[in-house]
Amino acid sequence: MKIKSELSFGGELDPDQITSYIARCAQLAMVLEVSASPKPGNIDRCHDFEDTRYEHFLASATGVYPVIEVAAENRNCVGTLIRQAVHESTLWQKGGNTHFGAFLLLIPLSMAAGEILGQEGATVNDLISRAHSIVKSTDNNDAIQFYRTFSCAGVNVTDVEEFDLQDRRSIDSLKERGVSLYDLMEISKGYDQIAREWTTGFTTCAYCGKLITHLMEQDNVHNGGGLDINDAVVYAFLKLLSECPDTFIQTKYDKYVSQKVSKQAQIVLNDIEKGGFNIDAAIPEIQLFDEKLIRERINPGSTADIIIAGLFIALLGGLRF
Repeated sequence: MKIKSELSFGGELDPDQITSYIARCAQLAMVLEVSASPKPGNIDRCHDFEDTRYEHFLASATGVYPVIEVAAENRNCVGTLIRQAVHESTLWQKGGNTHFGAFLLLIPLSMAAGEILGQEGATVNDLISRAHSIVKSTDNNDAIQFYRTFSCAGVNVTDVEEFDLQDRRSIDSLKERGVSLYDLMEISKGYDQIAREWTTGFTTCAYCGKLITHLMEQDNVHNGGGLDINDAVVYAFLKLLSECPDTFIQTKYDKYVSQKVSKQAQIVLNDIEKGGFNIDAAIPEIQLFDEKLIRERINPGSTADIIIAGLFIALLGGLRF
């Protein structure tokens, strides 16, 4: 499947409405991701986890709106905005960590969008290039704000080498050594997909946005038209999961388990493609995969975060359904 190399941000935007537009795209991206079903191993509109429900994700997506607007206005630093996003999320729901990884992607992408939307000829490549510049310019205060976020986020993560995320003394060490938030992501990129996105320039997020758009526009899928939004997200989720072992799974279990899940996703994906992208026909197989992951408490959370960022990019580019 050949995916066109570029998307542009077409359409006329009122300069006074740009920040609101960006925030609504971010909200819709979060809602579309959690609503897509069946999405193996993750909460969706058809099933919940014991302590976290579908509605918690909807509440989080709603509550974070003002923080995304501030990000789009570039009125605060990355670390502070991430902390504020997590705070707003927890104010609106009691289901714990719903969107922490997504916020790490959406905040710099929203800041970049606030700068380039409305510019003639602006493209996705311009967006991720600017977002990469923003995260590379983070400083020691951003790193400190990031660490302070963990006390209220309830995030299951692997400790950054040399800096225990659960140890308050790590903040003193960060101050003494002047470590930036980007430095922390450089340390973590080998075992964390979100950190890898920061350090490689959000390339997988951009790929995901282009993939979803392509799936909804192409003429060679089931019934001779593009997939609907739900099926496009489900396919993109399986595609990313098959190509990139989920590091959230790796953190909770180990690399072997994450690689095994990716291989299973590839088997399902192959069957979908052989069947002419008829997602309806593949539903029973996807559901079996989903039930297996749910039963074994395996949650591809990092893949979901990147799907959110991809949807955000696609929606900024005018994707409608």
